[in-house]
Amino acid sequence: MNYLAPVAIDALFAQQQAFFASRQTYDIAFRKHSLERLKLALLNNRELLYAALDADLGKPREHVDLAEIGAVVHEIDFALAHLDQWTAPQAVPTADIIAPSQCYITQEPFGVTYIIGPFNYPVNLTLTPLIGAIIGGNTCILKPSETTPQTSAIIEKIMTEAFSRDYIAVVQGGREENTHLLSLPFDFIFFTGSPSVGKVVMHAAAANLTPVVLELGGKCPLIVLPDADLDQVVSEVMFGKFINSGQTCIAPDYLYVHSSIEQALLAKLVERVKHELPDMASTGKLVTSHQVARLQAILGQSRGNVRVGGQADADKRIFSATVVDQVQWGDALMAEELFGPILPVLSFESIESAVELINRHHPKPLAVYVFTGDAEQAKPIINHIQSGDAQVNGVMLHAFSPYLPFGGVGASGMGEYHGHYSFLAFTHKKSVRIVA
Repeated sequence: MNYLAPVAIDALFAQQQAFFASRQTYDIAFRKHSLERLKLALLNNRELLYAALDADLGKPREHVDLAEIGAVVHEIDFALAHLDQWTAPQAVPTADIIAPSQCYITQEPFGVTYIIGPFNYPVNLTLTPLIGAIIGGNTCILKPSETTPQTSAIIEKIMTEAFSRDYIAVVQGGREENTHLLSLPFDFIFFTGSPSVGKVVMHAAAANLTPVVLELGGKCPLIVLPDADLDQVVSEVMFGKFINSGQTCIAPDYLYVHSSIEQALLAKLVERVKHELPDMASTGKLVTSHQVARLQAILGQSRGNVRVGGQADADKRIFSATVVDQVQWGDALMAEELFGPILPVLSFESIESAVELINRHHPKPLAVYVFTGDAEQAKPIINHIQSGDAQVNGVMLHAFSPYLPFGGVGASGMGEYHGHYSFLAFTHKKSVRIVA
């Protein structure tokens, strides 16, 4: 794959500045047509994306249709249906102190934007932010992940088919290219990835006073109360933890279960793992062999008891679905977000102590999940744990709704997007007063 030299990146940036200055992106019909072109190019390359995502991450077609292509198409259709409403000026009352006058709010595009895509859902989490850039009236440079090279190449092909480079362009590369891009005076930056790289992005953005949205991660707890439906818990864990080999920012990172039902839940979960995910390749591929080695090292340091799984092959980039019980807060498995198919299991006696320990050890996760037979019991729990989002008796699917803002808080991120919130993220609220 060819990487652009810094001088070529600078030229591309200047071209996008000129295109934005032409004000073509301000036209609502232009934005809608851009969404339609994106959708067409995406669907025309569906078969190539199936092959690329299988090679890069071992994703089966049904997962691609749900969480990659399907998620992006759904966002496009939702934006097309609502863009006229979102872009209409919003009339507001006139305060007595500035009467007589008319006041309203418009949403103004930022300008040239930069989107840094992650490896775990490289289509969805690169192109869904792009929808925000388009509907907001911006131009955009995309940098897909260098660790999913086949998918990144197809993303570039899609952009080339749909758009001119002075409007939407892909720059391939790794740390060197990203560092150079971050030195440029972008008008807005959207990043999805790890907290450590998020700090680098935010530091670079500060030099140009560039606003940012950071979609990060964290250790998302799945809390199980004594009255929970254990079969439902197991089904949600099987989906949420082991899809995409655990490489999902809102996947349950650890299972926190009341001691009275711990063994019954573990027995059901271990049986399902053995039956449905019987070999190392069952969960897909980790993105690199380094990630496999990292998980092997963490598991090797753990003092927990491996109930099922634990096998890995770094050369093939596969790691078996693994459940580890008898885990304590100081365990190696609890030091950082795992981002892999290993599920630590901890137990608690009182929900008050459980909430206190979550807030002490891993505050402000990206999501909190609570399972209970009485939803009213869950509300105080999710109200006392600051988090990006929360669910009761379900996992992850809140991120598929364009009606809900998606984003973190604190170490799990800042800003939100999806649906109308993508439009708001990629635009500036401009207050206007007119004196007749």
